[in-house]
Amino acid sequence: MMIVFLAAVISALFAGGVFLILRQDLIKVVIGLALVGNAVNLAIFILGGWRVGSVPIIQADQSVLEATAIDPLPQALILTAIVIGFAMQAFLLVLARIQSDKAKSFDTQSLEDASQ
Repeated sequence: MMIVFLAAVISALFAGGVFLILRQDLIKVVIGLALVGNAVNLAIFILGGWRVGSVPIIQADQSVLEATAIDPLPQALILTAIVIGFAMQAFLLVLARIQSDKAKSFDTQSLEDASQ
């Protein structure tokens, strides 16, 4: 039942992100890209074998991970993707601010008019 809920959350995040990406406001486009990135990160996390109570920690008396433990690689990849996503969001917001200062608007139509 939890998987169905998480699939619905992923779908809602992805749909909301695509909806915002298709808007004409640059800030909404950046927020939409963030939502799509979070949906993809959540999907990778779920597909990586999410289970309750099985941590990817090797005990002191063991040399390998238990068979029931979660694979830590998707979690590491998601952490990296989160950091890269924050950096891209900051870059895109600064880029949108610079473009909007030139065109005096965040609207993509006015940006198109200002470039000519």
